[in-house]
Amino acid sequence: MPIHRIYNRAIIDELERKGAAAAFAWTADLDVEWAGHPNWYFRLSKFSIPFLQHETVPETRFFDQVERLPEDPENWVLKPLYSFAGLGVVVGPTRAELEAVRDRANYILQRRVKFDPVIETPHGMTFAEIRLMFVWLPGEEPVPVNTIIRTGRGKMMGVDHNKGLEWVGASAAFYV
Repeated sequence: MPIHRIYNRAIIDELERKGAAAAFAWTADLDVEWAGHPNWYFRLSKFSIPFLQHETVPETRFFDQVERLPEDPENWVLKPLYSFAGLGVVVGPTRAELEAVRDRANYILQRRVKFDPVIETPHGMTFAEIRLMFVWLPGEEPVPVNTIIRTGRGKMMGVDHNKGLEWVGASAAFYV
């Protein structure tokens, strides 16, 4: 069966960690149209955040460019550049945890965002993080096409970081 288009949602480090192998080479010159090319993951990762300067973007620095460790590490988040689902993220790292990072070029240090509980559930108030997916065609303005609302009551969002808690995980939102 010929394949003309591949929607790529694979995260290479997850495949490597689980020992999964594709029946083709990701870097091969395949005669397909990619919807989310494997290389885009690296271009659109957390690597972009330090370049964004806006009031809605938390202060973020490449960790190898931080000259002095912050005096208030509890107000920062240490994140690997190329990870997903919170893997390797340390919220409010200690000074010792920051000093222990050897490969600083592959991390960012981001000012911690304070989440306020906004959703009332039968098990208490819950935090929410709204993520939007945009389609941005050449020459046009970005158009929002999808949302996910991640919820939690722990230090991080998502079910992996809220084990043992109910009414956490994800939900959806609609455009009006």
